[in-house]
Amino acid sequence: MPVISRRQRARCPAACLCLVLAAPAQSAFAAACAPPPQGEGRVAEIVDGRSFRLTDGREIRLAGIEPAGITKAERVNALSALVAGRNVSLRGDDDAPDRYGRQTAFVFLAASEVPVQAQLVSQGRALVLPDIENRDCAAALMAAEAEARAAKRGTWSANDVIKNAESPDDILAGVGHFTVVEGKVLSVRQSGATTYLNFGRHWTQDFAATIPRHVLPAFAAAGIALKSLENRRIRIRGWVEARPGPRIEVVRVGQIEVLGGD
Repeated sequence: MPVISRRQRARCPAACLCLVLAAPAQSAFAAACAPPPQGEGRVAEIVDGRSFRLTDGREIRLAGIEPAGITKAERVNALSALVAGRNVSLRGDDDAPDRYGRQTAFVFLAASEVPVQAQLVSQGRALVLPDIENRDCAAALMAAEAEARAAKRGTWSANDVIKNAESPDDILAGVGHFTVVEGKVLSVRQSGATTYLNFGRHWTQDFAATIPRHVLPAFAAAGIALKSLENRRIRIRGWVEARPGPRIEVVRVGQIEVLGGD
């Protein structure tokens, strides 16, 4: 299968998923996901679909995923089936708690090189967030997502997980939710401090991705000219806003996945 070359890796900033052509996935990529250790513990309680509490009282939030397409109870059951009562090791670049007191980490079961996140994504129980700093873990999760999508597992058994950029009303129905949108970029325009990737000709009504000026250096560092995205099919992942048409703000290069040309 196609892989990311050393040159592509060198050009991709560590704080983003690399913008590359979509490729078939293999879950074997997950074995490369091994950030620095953050400690160990035993799971005492499942809090929600991506959080659990250890016996020592720490609350752990699974890094890099967003539960999607299933009920809260199903999310809890999916995570519980993997980790409830189990000993786990935690890995990540920063073990400082977030503002809610949770430690965000990649979670591994004993004797496993595959993070729990990759297992949930592979089951179709979650989507990949674009905020993963570790490139190997990002590749592992994106590979697992592609695998689940191809096999139509979990949430991917439905045909509407990826929204069509030409259906703005459908996208607007998900305002406030993490969403993946696919379509052809018709134009790339700059207005003030914002660059727009327009997917339709009615700019106030159709779907568009917005890129703030302060994010542009990240694209430049990755060797990506935004104008080169015109007439390309891409996927964009992020939280949907209404302004008044549907918008997703792109603050990381990894939110964009190039699929092909015309």
